[in-house]
Formats: sequence, C-alpha cells, structure tokens
Amino acid sequence: MYVVVVEFTIRPEFVGRFRERVRQQARDSLELESECHVFDVCIDPDRDEFVLLYEVYSERGAFDAHLQSAHFIDFDNRVRDWVEAKQVACYARI
Repeated sequence: MYVVVVEFTIRPEFVGRFRERVRQQARDSLELESECHVFDVCIDPDRDEFVLLYEVYSERGAFDAHLQSAHFIDFDNRVRDWVEAKQVACYARI
C-alpha cells in the first residue's frame, strides 16, 4: 500500500471554506477512485489553520492517477490561494 500524508497550513480567513472543500475532496476520492482506500481529514483542535490528510492507495500508480483526476485538479485549483503552506510525504505501508 502507498500512503500519502499532507500537512496544510490554511490562511485564517479561509479555514471554514477549506475544511468544507477538503471533506468533499475526501468523499470524491473514496467514491470515484477504486484504489483509494483511506482518505482521512484531520484537524489540530488547538490550531484551526492546521489540516492533515492521511491517504492510502493500492500503489504509487493509483496516487499518480489521483493527481490527474478531474476532482483533484478542481480541488487544487480552488484551494491553492487559501493555503499558506503545504508539505507532502509518501510512505510504503508494511
């Protein structure tokens, strides 16, 4: 399995909209991508602007396909200006 962890720092004025949109992105990924098995959206209760995604795909190719999907491209374009910082880390689940 291929695991992706994404850490976002959201501009304060966009926190509510980002949370709503990223939850939709999680639903879309799970419903539209058969090789997306987990798409958790986590928040830090002490830092409203921090959002963490934990995603699990069958393999690296499935994640690459995710990045090319229409729903991901729409999400990325929509939230790009709302994001102050973003870090992505990828792992193999053992």
